[in-house]
Amino acid sequence: MFAGCGAIVLDHERGGSLGAVGIAAAFGLVIMVMVYATGHLSGAHINPAVTIAFATTRHFPRREALAYVPAQLLGAVAAAGLLRLVWHGSPAHLGATVPSVGTGAALVYETVLTAFLMFVIMAVATDARAVGAAAAIAIGGTVALDALFGGGVTGASMNPARSFGPALVSPEWTSFWIYLVGPIAGALIGAALYQLIRAPNTVS
Repeated sequence: MFAGCGAIVLDHERGGSLGAVGIAAAFGLVIMVMVYATGHLSGAHINPAVTIAFATTRHFPRREALAYVPAQLLGAVAAAGLLRLVWHGSPAHLGATVPSVGTGAALVYETVLTAFLMFVIMAVATDARAVGAAAAIAIGGTVALDALFGGGVTGASMNPARSFGPALVSPEWTSFWIYLVGPIAGALIGAALYQLIRAPNTVS
């Protein structure tokens, strides 16, 4: 939240010095490093939609999900609050996600973007056949890719916490419901699709 939305704020304050590619890279890189840094500690759960999808598909204890989701939301609010403090206000609404298209199209985008992300996460995090050391690169790369083609449409949130923090602190609540429904639905779809197509391990 602090790195990605901080990149949006910096881009706004510096006349577009980062651009869409720079902002997408910031989001992808911070996800990659956080997966490497915290994956072995907490599973790098920083997205309520992903946590809910994992719990629904029984890859994560539901009791722990009840603790993780509030922590994710609190972390996002803290990051947005820190951005507001250091930038003395709410430039660019602290990176709040606001769709540039109609609500129906925005909902489709957020659902599809998150489905892509969750499909990749399921592949690298739940399948023993995947190359585990590359998980962070794959997940961070997917976030950056989604941000490249979806950032200009919806902000490419894919994460209710990422949208909640700036919305609360800025405040900017335009079509906020999209960033709850879309990511959660997309994560459930992505997880279900991977569960559907994955072949069982065979012993030769």
